[in-house]
Amino acid sequence: MNQTVNYPWFKKEDTDAFFALFQNNLANFVIIAVTMLGMGFPASIVFGKVIPGAAVAVMVGNLYYAYMANRLAKKEGRTDVTAMSYGISTPVMFVFLFGVTAPALALTNDPELAWKVAVAAAFLSGLIEALVSFTGNWVRKQIPRAAMLGALAGVALTFIAGEMLFNTFSIPVVGLVTLVIIIIGVIGKIAMPFNIPPTLFAIVIGTVLALTLGYQSADKVSEGLSNVGFYPILPSLAAFDGMSLLFTALVGLLAVILPITLYNAIETMNNVDAMAAAGDSYDVRECQAVDGVGTMLGAVFGGLFPTTIYIATVASKEMGAGRGYSILNAVVFGLAAVTGVIAALSAIIPIAAVAPILVFVGLSMVGTAFQSNEAKYFPAVAIAMLPYFANYVMTRFNNSAGETVAGISEGIVPLGQGAMFTAIILGAITVFVIDREFVKAGLFSLVAAGLSFAGFMHAPELALNAAPQYSLGYLIVAGMFVYCAFQEASVKVTKRETVKQSVAS
Repeated sequence: MNQTVNYPWFKKEDTDAFFALFQNNLANFVIIAVTMLGMGFPASIVFGKVIPGAAVAVMVGNLYYAYMANRLAKKEGRTDVTAMSYGISTPVMFVFLFGVTAPALALTNDPELAWKVAVAAAFLSGLIEALVSFTGNWVRKQIPRAAMLGALAGVALTFIAGEMLFNTFSIPVVGLVTLVIIIIGVIGKIAMPFNIPPTLFAIVIGTVLALTLGYQSADKVSEGLSNVGFYPILPSLAAFDGMSLLFTALVGLLAVILPITLYNAIETMNNVDAMAAAGDSYDVRECQAVDGVGTMLGAVFGGLFPTTIYIATVASKEMGAGRGYSILNAVVFGLAAVTGVIAALSAIIPIAAVAPILVFVGLSMVGTAFQSNEAKYFPAVAIAMLPYFANYVMTRFNNSAGETVAGISEGIVPLGQGAMFTAIILGAITVFVIDREFVKAGLFSLVAAGLSFAGFMHAPELALNAAPQYSLGYLIVAGMFVYCAFQEASVKVTKRETVKQSVAS
């Protein structure tokens, strides 16, 4: 029953929470812009379509979560309710950049067509997550946490922490100083001057150093400022135009989209659970639906990155934030996208100044994968991380230097194809073996055989009998687990009979 409460629109505690959420989303927006421009996408697509579309998703989700916070405050008669932190999912963003957008561009050699395919992929991802909201809890129970978080840790270690650490050291004076500020402020928890959030302070110092030492030229600043203008947020049919290619020539991308969307839905579940433990209980299914719908709306306006609830919500709760920081984040990013401020910041802020933030994010995700599981499951986490190491090597070297990859090992490319599926399945099998649940291990092996047969794993494209050696291998493994299950059952029967005989005697 709703109660009359004076739940404020904004309070002073929202300020710190806003800056924490703002810099997180800002780092993602800058990385998106710099990476896509580096791939060869024109500024007209990046700043005229992708950034405004991504801003739409951020605005819709933040405003809705502010509404949910107000509804919960009235329902429970409390004024200390905190809205969910929401934005572009960092690990999923990297998967969409390098696992969807880059391959689409390589195969089509047409930036606009590749953008349409990526937008279609984002729309499909949002639709899947919205549908998963009806069955998400069941799916979550079937996949061991060690497998899911281990697969995520593989993405975090390679495409996030690793890739961003390389960028950090591209300008060592800037990157190293920024990285150490992050270590001092975030890991060491030492306050920055004037209590500025460490990540924001790092970006400011890194940018000032780059400008002062000449690593960022005045021309670059002028170029950034010239991007300020008016970028209208307009809907388009790009998502639907790209569907035809996504389900024909580029159907293999589904092997990336399906598992990473499942991860995104489960990430939302985990973060909602964490918030419930902190005192604010939201409906998991509604949150998944909001994330899915927000992603779809962003795609309708040209965005190509799925969104999610951030684990940083718990930190916002500890700060005492309400709903104001979420509303302010929506307003600021809407204005920044429309006026070209994001475009300006992407040109002015060197990637070496923002990359260390994502290094920390990536390493935190790896740490969480281990901390969230019992020590006995560490081997499962570790093995689930490895397929994305292969995927990273394959992505970075296979197109321009295929002989290099082949020279290292012939197994790198097939291990990297459909890496998310492979990571989850290998991790799950390891967990079930540790727990001696051999029937479940066998079922996951059969799933792997089916996915390999259809080309979702270990194959360059979807096709019947796409990876016959791998399908056969997984079938043999499934048979081994059937044998192990019978052996385990036999041992249990023998133990029970021994106990009965002991009692009888």
